[in-house]
Formats: sequence, C-alpha cells, structure tokens
Amino acid sequence: MTVRRLMGYWRTIKSENMVLKKVNSTTVLSSIPLQMIYYFNIFYFIFYILATFLMVIYKSQVFTFPGGYLALDLVLLILMIILEVTRLYHGFKGNLTEETVPIVINLVLTIGSMLLSLYYLLWQTYVLKADVIMNAILLIIYGLEEILDIIAVSSFAR
Repeated sequence: MTVRRLMGYWRTIKSENMVLKKVNSTTVLSSIPLQMIYYFNIFYFIFYILATFLMVIYKSQVFTFPGGYLALDLVLLILMIILEVTRLYHGFKGNLTEETVPIVINLVLTIGSMLLSLYYLLWQTYVLKADVIMNAILLIIYGLEEILDIIAVSSFAR
C-alpha cells in the first residue's frame, strides 16, 4: 500500500481500488502578533543600540570609568548585537516556517538577551534614567516575545 499526496487529498493506493481522503492543508499556524513584535523589535533594537552606544560615549567623557569597565560595557554591547541578530533570525525563521526548533532556540537566546539588558539596567558602571527607561521597554518586548513564542511552539507542536 502506498500513500501519495495530490492537491490537498491523500490518495491511498491499494491493490485495485483508490481511496481519497480530504486533508486540511490550508491551516496557517504562524503567529501574526509574534511576527509584528519581531518587526517592532528590529526597529527598537536599532534605536536602543545607537542610544546606548552614544550614552556610553557620553559617560566616558563626563565620568571617569574605573579600569576596564568601559571596555566591558562596549564588549557586552557588541555581544548583545550578535545575540540579537541570531535570536531574531531564528524567531523569524521558526515562525514563518512553523518549526518548533528555531523558536525554542529563540526562547533560549532571549534569556541571554534579557540578562544583558538587565546588566545595562542594573549593573553597568553608570546607569542614567534614559538607560532605565530604554532597558525597561526592551525587557517588556522580550517578555511579550517569550509569551508569544511559547504559544507559537504549543500550536506548532500539535
């Protein structure tokens, strides 16, 4: 017995007779709200990186950094860019192709991005009010993405 898919139907070929069964192949499981928040995250993250970089330059001119802390802030900013690009790539890919593995990779990488955002919110050398506002918004976006990622993974796994 062989099974072939033909224009939304499963065709089961038995010895002499054929049986056609209708398959629901038009169901789209991709999450539109998740895709929208990914797009918003791209634009907000570009703003965030530029503003954070300019604030680090401002802080280096106005305040005196203890040895090595300015370099640490800049290295973590570069690491955050790499992590965010990788994270968003897997998120877009997983949502559009309706695969669970890229979304799970995105979930794990989001935890790393959240920790880096927490560093810039709480533990960097000098924290300005603008840092607090920008990182709070970024953490809210990450939280929404995490919730929508979990919903997408559960719908893809069914």
